[in-house]
Amino acid sequence: MKLGSLKQGGRDGTLIVVSRDLTRAVKATDVAPTLQAALDDWSNAAPRLNALSAELNAGTAAGAFALDMHALASPFPRAYEFVDGSAYLPHVERVRRARGAEVPESFYTDPLMYQATSAGFLGPRDPVVVPSEDFGIDLEAEVVVVTDDVPMAVTPAQASEHIQLVGLVNDVSLRGLIPGELAKGFGFLQSKPRSALSPVLVTPDELGEAWIGDKLHLPMRTWLNGKWFGEAECGVDMQFSFAELVAHVAKTRPLTAGTIVGSGTIANEDTGKGASCLAEQRTVETLRDGKPSTPFMKFGDRLKIDITDAAGASIFGSIEQGIEPLKR
Repeated sequence: MKLGSLKQGGRDGTLIVVSRDLTRAVKATDVAPTLQAALDDWSNAAPRLNALSAELNAGTAAGAFALDMHALASPFPRAYEFVDGSAYLPHVERVRRARGAEVPESFYTDPLMYQATSAGFLGPRDPVVVPSEDFGIDLEAEVVVVTDDVPMAVTPAQASEHIQLVGLVNDVSLRGLIPGELAKGFGFLQSKPRSALSPVLVTPDELGEAWIGDKLHLPMRTWLNGKWFGEAECGVDMQFSFAELVAHVAKTRPLTAGTIVGSGTIANEDTGKGASCLAEQRTVETLRDGKPSTPFMKFGDRLKIDITDAAGASIFGSIEQGIEPLKR
């Protein structure tokens, strides 16, 4: 099934079930008022949501309506926890090589992760608002999973059973602020504003053979200002599966239902696949030409992130955003 949230209904939106082709939806408030509430009682809510999804896709759901992407909030307008990884080591290796640094051996056996911004997520058509272009505005096209309640110290095999939803995220980064923050040795803060989730999140069974080994085996497609930017393969060069990432986060603490875990920027050894963030492309250019030629995003620029099935149909709906200045 596919789940989303309408902007109406308060700060946490209104839970809806969305048709497989992303054209129709139906409110699911008889099951749970919000997606967070559904995850809080997932064992009871999931079968009822599945039944509603079957009715919607069969054309028999009462109260169904045409889906307007602009009416959608993030599936989670706010979440208890968003933990983001960097599971694609080609990205880490290239960025470090460009500045003359080696990748620590631990990165190959221990996931690199950080505590991300979760107090608010942008809707899939909401603009990215930034105070200044000088901050180095970048997109990061990633895959995310959402868990139910995860016990502390689960194994990866156990963690796999707690992955209930899959989606996309544009993990917005302000590259100009990152070096100064990381130099303090205390992680990201100002350099990581709010991100945007895909219009819908889907259960793993919707992905069929594209979901194997707790990885998504499809290309991540990105466009900038209507031009192709990349289609890196999500299932290739991913050092750690989502089950391993979830287990890593839960090593010393249980995870609350609705926890979002990100893959990090999708990147392949094959640079012919393009990139999933501007920093990646600029690194490739620096290694090849001695300096970057692709600029970071400017006000008025537009981005699109999407993943399609074998027939070319969008699975999660596309994230489409413009870059806008903060109005003071």
